[in-house]
Amino acid sequence: MLDIKLYNTQDENAWCPGCGNFGILDAIKKAAAELEIKPEQLVMVSGIGQAAKTPHYIRANGFNGLHGRALPPAQAIKMVNKNLKVIVTGGDGDAYGEGGNHFLHALRRNVDIVQLVHDNQIYGLTKGQGSPTTALGQKTSMQFEGVHIYPLNPITTAISGGATFVARAFSGDKDRLAELIKAALNHKGYALIDILQPCVTFNKINTYKWYKDRIYYLDESYDASNKMLALQKAEEFGDEGIPLGIIYKEEGKATYEEMHPVLNKGISLIDRNWEPREAEKFLEEFM
Repeated sequence: MLDIKLYNTQDENAWCPGCGNFGILDAIKKAAAELEIKPEQLVMVSGIGQAAKTPHYIRANGFNGLHGRALPPAQAIKMVNKNLKVIVTGGDGDAYGEGGNHFLHALRRNVDIVQLVHDNQIYGLTKGQGSPTTALGQKTSMQFEGVHIYPLNPITTAISGGATFVARAFSGDKDRLAELIKAALNHKGYALIDILQPCVTFNKINTYKWYKDRIYYLDESYDASNKMLALQKAEEFGDEGIPLGIIYKEEGKATYEEMHPVLNKGISLIDRNWEPREAEKFLEEFM
């Protein structure tokens, strides 16, 4: 196990005191340290938002893109350098709203990356508007009479869309979250962890207590390879309970890298020996 302090930075943290993002940040560091992933072997990719500031607060390679556009560069990074561990991090608005189209196609491609969604059921950066996962009827800073749209269920969407690893976690339980992140990083293919993350400033409904009163962990008897059972569990959310853990996992499905006619040879761009004159030839085409 590596020293977790390896991943610390000197950047000033701008999150609100008590924000659920802190638990997620700690869990990422813990998972990386226990898997002995060195900072230079890890890439944190994000779009825009409070959750998307995570790359600034962990010592690793980082890429901040446009709002909702974290998945395209993350997939490209993995294709270019297969040796890197790539984690996409962002909020529910960034991932499922602005990034919804990219999310759907990431499920199809099955590139070997991990997506962590800090799901606080609100837009935290822009002062509390309803997000894709905000409950029907919930009043927000912009929806004074309540949200009039049914919420997106990211778990059912991911399973039916072809994801090979789908899990749900709670930021208030850092140890179990770290274990799920480790499992996702060890999984071959696209892995989604939807993380219930309280926004202590703008979401006064889905608080730490609200989640703790409803969450429960799937036990060892649960068969995560059963797709129909997984879809049933994915529909559980609310007063009847919210299941946590690996909800669906499929082994053996070919990744995008294995299906691509060039990448499947095991040679990514970083492995190629480029002569300077070859680079000059390509650059000339754009001059």
